[in-house]
Amino acid sequence: MATVSQIEPAPQVEVANLTTGIIGCERQKSLMLRAWILSGLFFMALPGTLLGFSNLMAISAHHGLAFLPAAWMEGHGHAQMFGWIGSFILGIGFYSQPARERSMVRIPMVCFVLWTLGVAMRWFANIYEWHWRSLLPISAGFELIVVLLFLAAAMHHKLPEPTQGKPAKPRMELWMASVLLGTAGLTAAVVFNFVECLKLATHGTLLSFPHALDQKYLVLLGWGFLVPVVWGFSARWLPVFLAIAKPDARLFRVALTLDLMGVLCGVAGWIKPATILLTLSAVTIGFALHLTQRPHGRPKVQGIHPSFPSFIRVAYVWLAIAGAMSVWAAIADHHGGIWGASRHALTVGFAATMVFSIGPRILPHFGGVQSIFSKRLMFLSLLLLQMGCTLRVSSEPLAYEGLFPFAWKELPVSGMLELSGVLLFATNLSLTFLLGRSAFAVDNCSSLTGRSASMGYELEKCSPKK
Repeated sequence: MATVSQIEPAPQVEVANLTTGIIGCERQKSLMLRAWILSGLFFMALPGTLLGFSNLMAISAHHGLAFLPAAWMEGHGHAQMFGWIGSFILGIGFYSQPARERSMVRIPMVCFVLWTLGVAMRWFANIYEWHWRSLLPISAGFELIVVLLFLAAAMHHKLPEPTQGKPAKPRMELWMASVLLGTAGLTAAVVFNFVECLKLATHGTLLSFPHALDQKYLVLLGWGFLVPVVWGFSARWLPVFLAIAKPDARLFRVALTLDLMGVLCGVAGWIKPATILLTLSAVTIGFALHLTQRPHGRPKVQGIHPSFPSFIRVAYVWLAIAGAMSVWAAIADHHGGIWGASRHALTVGFAATMVFSIGPRILPHFGGVQSIFSKRLMFLSLLLLQMGCTLRVSSEPLAYEGLFPFAWKELPVSGMLELSGVLLFATNLSLTFLLGRSAFAVDNCSSLTGRSASMGYELEKCSPKK
């Protein structure tokens, strides 16, 4: 009996060691994700939104873009698209990849440093024009290296093999196909950016892309990268979070096909067909995700503001508005106001609203914190963002196209509202990571995985190899 009592605790010790390894692994991944998120918040608030607000003030004061350097506009856009959205997506992407002992933090850390330096150098070169012929290709090269490393790391993530006796599952789920299409768009965008930055550095006379080339680049970034990625995450998470049916596979494929065709037409310079196809894709995806149907249960809003489902639906309304305004712009835009409003509806109305809505739901958990710091700050940031975006999108065509001169005075107000919303979101998320209760204060692995399952996604296995 004594012998049995001595060897009986051995399995418990092994389980405890395994649990400790899993928690330690998740903690390291969460800390790395926090670095990506905080970097993204910095680029969103300062080089992104604050510079955008100062640009808007200058445009409003001079009633046009003539007095504003195009490089400043590109610096603002690059900080928003790569510095903010790109950092968030890459951080979540690295976090979701299965952990490997040596590469678990090393590769994400190298990519984080290169990506942050690349975005910062690009912004500095655009604003101050200091050694821009060197900084532009170096920054673009850093960003290209990061995307290639990310793809190399993702290639090791194999789909699970079907167990014996069970039918084989589809090799790739629909949401994964959408995210991969967006990743291909990001890869094409960074290659495009690298090639054009090299051309500017060697033969260019101005520190900005030509207007026609910039339009193609923006289509590739917005509809080729950003939109499919958000659609993929929506297909993965919204059925659980909003208590709605899983996406309609046929309509989802139609939306992806229309979007891909629209992007190809836009890059080829066929603007009118591109805008029509992109608008059709924006309308189709709303039906594919069942956003117009009533939920079959109670949405999962624990830990966040209960207005969360409404703002998700508002974001997809903005997507349809962005597409419709692009059709209008292709037909009637003369001074850039309608195009600007369409892009703003896409990047702020759609993308930022999705991030401000889903971010407080998933980022605290991914970052190792139990819940967002303040539900009220979440709601206020979303409300201010909607007010500012509505004012901006409605007044920009009226001002730029000379239809209603008083609209020039409304633009700074819209910028102030959006800036306030962005700062509240950044503050709320920063306080969450700094002061939030740790999600790793658990006694066993089952409680850790159980909390992950309740969020609607699975915890990646990350136990060390024997």
